[in-house]
Amino acid sequence: MNVVYAVTMALLGAAFLMTTARLVRGPSSFDRILAVDVLAVLLVSGIAVHAAYWREPAHATLLLVVAMLGFVGSVSAARLAGARRERP
Repeated sequence: MNVVYAVTMALLGAAFLMTTARLVRGPSSFDRILAVDVLAVLLVSGIAVHAAYWREPAHATLLLVVAMLGFVGSVSAARLAGARRERP
């Protein structure tokens, strides 16, 4: 089980680094918004894997809060970027 946990966390870390590169380099604001949303999903996934490995049910609240903040932040940023794009 330790190997599975280590490999999973390593893959999530690699995905986090690649997504951070997209966030920094992204040519458009929509790419950056999508990168922030993916980072939120990766954070939730990492917390879920950690909670499952250590059998910590207390992390469920943290998972909910991070997921809700990621969703609300992504929707708000997308609406703002869409409103900016519509103006001439």
